[in-house]
Amino acid sequence: MNDTILRKENTNLGFIGLGLMGSRFLRRLHAEGWRVRGWNRSRTTTLALREYGFQIEETLPILVQGSDVLLSSLADDKAVRAVYLGDDGVFANVQPQTVILEMSTISPDLSALLHREAAKRGAKLIDLPVSGSTPAVEAGAVTLFGGGDPKTFLRCVPIFESIAKQWYLMGPASAGIRMKLVVNLLLGINMEAIAEAVSLGEHLQLNRHVLLDVLPKTAVIAPAFSGKFSKIKSNDYSPQFPLHLMSKDLNLVQSVAGQSHAELPAGSATRRIFEEALADRGELDISAVASYVPTLANHNNPVT
Repeated sequence: MNDTILRKENTNLGFIGLGLMGSRFLRRLHAEGWRVRGWNRSRTTTLALREYGFQIEETLPILVQGSDVLLSSLADDKAVRAVYLGDDGVFANVQPQTVILEMSTISPDLSALLHREAAKRGAKLIDLPVSGSTPAVEAGAVTLFGGGDPKTFLRCVPIFESIAKQWYLMGPASAGIRMKLVVNLLLGINMEAIAEAVSLGEHLQLNRHVLLDVLPKTAVIAPAFSGKFSKIKSNDYSPQFPLHLMSKDLNLVQSVAGQSHAELPAGSATRRIFEEALADRGELDISAVASYVPTLANHNNPVT
């Protein structure tokens, strides 16, 4: 087995999935000096990326066959299945000893399947989901949760250093994904709680702008949410982490909670609210749930 630490000068990286997160990871790796190429299922997305000077491959097999390390950031289980398990997908073309860093938030069952399929082909897969939205990616400030072989994880530390502020090996295959679902449960509940708090403040006739200025300065607001208040204040819900992905992740949480017999009453309520908030808001940032909760409050508890 090759246990050599990966180096910029002799490692070819291939990045699969160039959406909100993937495109920014690609740009950061390129700026950090890695030899990186990209591929995306939609060619329209890639046109604007060519100006940064890195190569965008026309086909997935070309990217896979020419990469020592593959990274992927895809929307959901369906996309991951298509890219990895399709007739002309990753596993149909991957070379032995290729390292795969799969960064998507998917079901633990699918993650475990990817680990098994990689092992059959002599590839080394780490599930490596990300905590942090687009501003954190651009700043190299995300947190990575790994699941898989410790030696492979250690080999990839130079890559982690280029894109993240911290990284943790959570355990064997799919442990990273399981940790990401724990984290995103908190993310969803806290964002919905903030939306309710803002709604309550407005119902109590507090000045909205003052409320939104002061609330993020209190001890109860985590740093991850500090930027959400300016978005709510200006009604600028341009996506950093879209509502539809948060809803998808909460559905994954609900599924694994059922499988493991965990009771999540607050999580279940939050999942329903995010699902209901999706109409006309799905592509907006998760902070857009604040534009839904006041409507919900007014409907259920009309002010008289």
